[in-house]
Amino acid sequence: MTDLTSHYLGLALRNPVVASASPLSLHLDGVRALADAGVGAIVLYSLFEEEVNREQLHDLRIVEAHEDAFGEALSYFPRQHLPEPGAAHHYLKQIERAVATVDVPVIASLNGSTPGGWAGFAASMESAGAAAVELNIYAVPGDPHTSGRVVEDRHVEILHAVKAVVDVPVAVKLSPHFSSVGELALRLDRTGADGLVLFNRFLHPDVDPETLTVEPGVTLSTPQEARLPRAWIAILHGHVAGSLAATTGVETAEDVAAYLLAGADVVMTASALLRHGTTHATALVEGLESWMERKGFASLADVRGRLAVPRDADPTAYERAGYVAALERGRATYGSLTGVVDR
Repeated sequence: MTDLTSHYLGLALRNPVVASASPLSLHLDGVRALADAGVGAIVLYSLFEEEVNREQLHDLRIVEAHEDAFGEALSYFPRQHLPEPGAAHHYLKQIERAVATVDVPVIASLNGSTPGGWAGFAASMESAGAAAVELNIYAVPGDPHTSGRVVEDRHVEILHAVKAVVDVPVAVKLSPHFSSVGELALRLDRTGADGLVLFNRFLHPDVDPETLTVEPGVTLSTPQEARLPRAWIAILHGHVAGSLAATTGVETAEDVAAYLLAGADVVMTASALLRHGTTHATALVEGLESWMERKGFASLADVRGRLAVPRDADPTAYERAGYVAALERGRATYGSLTGVVDR
C-alpha cells in the first residue's frame, strides 16, 4: 500500500494533489465535489484587490454621507435599504461555509498588485477559518521606467505586511518573469514565505486583426507549459525552507509524478479539472498511486526531489548542460537548430 501523505505549508494533506484557485470553488457544491473527488487541499477562487477596494470605498461613502447624523438615531438606516453585501463579504462567508463542510484544508487566495489593504483582508480570511492564505501577486509592470528591483521589492513588501498580521501560513504565487527567479525566491523565503507556488500564468489580451480591437482572453494550460516551472522547482528544491507547490500544465498522473520527482511538495491543478470535471482529481490521485506501485515506491519520500538538481552541482552549468543536450536531441530529430546549414 503506497503512502500519499504530504505536507504543505505545515499542513498535513492526505495526498499531494491540490485544487488550485478556479471557478470550481465559487459555490459550496463545487467545493464539496472537489473534496469528494479526493484532493488533498482546496485553494478557493481568488478574491481580487479591486473588489476589496471597491467595497471599502462604497462603505466609506455611506459613512461620509451620514457622518453628521446623531449616533442614537438607529432608525436612520432602515435595514431594508442597506446595500447588499459585496464580493469581500461573500468571500469570507464562502470560507466559513467551506471550512465547515469539507475535511481538507481550505486555503484562501488574494489576488492583487499593490501594497494596499492586503494585510487587513488577509487577517479577515484567517478569522473566517482559512487554513492558509495564498498571495497571488499579479503585477505586470507596464511602465517601461519601472525597474525590476522595484517590482521585486513590492512582492517582499506585500509578504512582510501580511506575515505581520496573520498566524496562518502564507504562500506566494509567482510569475516566471523575473531576471532572477531564484534570487527572488530566496528573498521571499527569508522574509517568511511558508511556501512558493510556481508559476502564475499571465492572461494577456491579444489583437484581433479582423475586428481591429484588443480582446481579453483566457486559455487553459497544457502539459507543454510545465517544463519551465518544473525546471525552477528542480533548482529550488533543497534551497528554500518553505514548501514548493507546482502549478501549470497538470493534465495526467504522470504530470503529477514528474513535478514530484523535480521536488514539488504538492501539485496544483485547475485547467484539467475545468476540462474534465472535478472527478478528474480522482483519476490523478489513483493514477499517481498506480504509478508509484508500478515503479516500486512505497511513499512520496522516495519520489520527491529524486530528479532535482543535485545540491553539490552548479545549477547554472547544470541547466546549460540540459539546454545543450536538448539541442543535440533536436538536431538528431529535426536537423540543425542553430541556423547553420549542416554540410
